[in-house]
Amino acid sequence: MTQLKPILSHLDSIPSTPGKFKPDKSSLYNTTFNRLRFHPSLLPRLTLWSALFLFLILLFLFFSPSGTTTAASSATIYGGKRRNLHTATEALGPNWDSRVIESARPRDKSGFTVLVTGAAGFVGSHVSVALRRRGDGVVGLDNFNSYYETGLKKARKSLLEKSDVFIVDGDINDGALLQKLFDLVKFTHVMHLAAQAGVRYAMKNPSSYIHSNVNGFVSLLEACKTTNPQPSIVWASSSSVYGLNSKVPFSEKDRTDQPASLYAATKKAGEEIAHTYNHIYGLSITGLRFFTVYGPWGRPDMAYYFFTKDILRGKEIKIYEGANHGTVARDFTYIDDVVKGCLAALDTAQKSTGSGGKKKGEAQLRIFNLGNTTPVPIGKLVSILEKLLKIKAKKKVLSMPRNGDVPFTHANISLAQRELGYHPTTDLETGLKKFVKWYVGYYGSKKKISSW
Repeated sequence: MTQLKPILSHLDSIPSTPGKFKPDKSSLYNTTFNRLRFHPSLLPRLTLWSALFLFLILLFLFFSPSGTTTAASSATIYGGKRRNLHTATEALGPNWDSRVIESARPRDKSGFTVLVTGAAGFVGSHVSVALRRRGDGVVGLDNFNSYYETGLKKARKSLLEKSDVFIVDGDINDGALLQKLFDLVKFTHVMHLAAQAGVRYAMKNPSSYIHSNVNGFVSLLEACKTTNPQPSIVWASSSSVYGLNSKVPFSEKDRTDQPASLYAATKKAGEEIAHTYNHIYGLSITGLRFFTVYGPWGRPDMAYYFFTKDILRGKEIKIYEGANHGTVARDFTYIDDVVKGCLAALDTAQKSTGSGGKKKGEAQLRIFNLGNTTPVPIGKLVSILEKLLKIKAKKKVLSMPRNGDVPFTHANISLAQRELGYHPTTDLETGLKKFVKWYVGYYGSKKKISSW
């Protein structure tokens, strides 16, 4: 703004009413004007430059898009292309806005109105159904990307529709779409679960992690900070932020400045971004560090999922071990326990304190581990699957590659127990039994796999 002051000070000298402008004789412009008056030989050159200047103006107007837009309300830059508000919403189908409003309506006045990003994802779909069942209004948002089979995401969407949850097919980086949603609905809470998941995939497509986990989070926070009233935000961080930390169990107070993967780094960046928006704009933000969530309708890129698939097909499975034949273990956490933790975080979230994009007071900022506190070796996971599937796995033991994975995770959940009343109750064998039952039913394994 300071760079505009010289220009603005000059413009102040121009009359606001019609009339002849009388330049200040002491000004540079007047000096130049007087000099030009006494040199008629310059006129042909000026005529040439004037014509050229006029041609450039006409050329600009000819190639400029018709209509007028404003950056805040009518267009957004998305994927390198300009999308206006009409373009951002026209592909969502007829009456989509009325469906959003209906889906957002809670059963009674005491219920929440929640925007769930990543609603067609594993955790997002379960959380959305749980919120709707207890009477909250829920609107989902998901871009149905192809990181894993989109058919599974669409099947989850169908289940959500049966629970009267409408999912908007859109991207969290689409600022115009986010604005439209916040204009349509006064969300009390945002459950932000959209993300580019997976540790190993970051080595193949690193930009997708920045796009979703960093840019997407900022895009959402920008929409939240300017809406009135500001919603309270609960979002998914990850146990991956503990990275190369060797102290176990992992506590929220432990260092998280040694990420072992780009995925972990983007989640750590998200925690720092959350702190910034809380500090500057008064957004109430709660981060949840999930520990290896598993269960029905899970993610096909997770070990328990593709182990089940390969065991049923008689394919060899790879089991990794740590340095010096060390054990690789995970703190597997069943989906129902994680959902309870998510809802508890929403229920205990305080209101944001900002208004009009400005902070009015100190706002709540929290981070919690949501784990099971019982790490299980990967070999034990395979043994349980063999028992449930009644098939002996073809195993190949390999050294863990340097692909971002860590050998051990173990959650200290004392803070979540104290503040959220979080108490996981599902052991791994019980949870896997429910998963296998779902898997067989969903993929029709009894008909396709003769060894069942």
